[in-house]
Parts: sequence; structure tokens; C-alpha cells
Amino acid sequence: MGAHLVRRYVTETDTEPDPAKKFEFDPQFGFEERKEREMIATQDQMNLAQLPVGQRDYCAHYLLKLMKCKRDNWPNFLACKHERHDWDYCEQQE
Repeated sequence: MGAHLVRRYVTETDTEPDPAKKFEFDPQFGFEERKEREMIATQDQMNLAQLPVGQRDYCAHYLLKLMKCKRDNWPNFLACKHERHDWDYCEQQE
């Protein structure tokens, strides 16, 4: 039960992080090609579509396309499979 204490204070003091100190590391470490995400759907578009606050995320533009497709193809709700797939995939990736 006290093995981590022995490792921390006796044997491996140079490899164990000190919990009393702030951890400092590069936030881009391992993400050389990482870029900042940006919103595609504007606040006005989301307000006009009356999206709930919980769905106003980086995938909102896919949801807006899905809602438009459902409105345009009203009785045939199966015509919007591609838009639904795009929105679901974006939500899963987020």
C-alpha cells in the first residue's frame, strides 16, 4: 500500500512528479499539425433556427443542414440520411 510513497520519496525522486508543484508542459506536444477549431455556423443562424443551447457546438452547421433537409423533404424523412450521417460523425469526433 505504501509502495508509491517509497518510490516517490526514496528510490525514484527524479522520475516521479512532485504533486506540490504545478505541471508545466507544452500544450502542443504530440500535436504538430493541430489547428484551432472555429465555428462555421454563426450565432444569427443558430438563433434563427432556434437551436437549443446544448446543440450549439462545432457541429451546428451540420445540424442546420439536417434540419433544412428535413424541412424541404418533409414526408420523406429518409431522404436526409447523408446529412444525418455527417452530423452524427461530427458529434462522435467531438
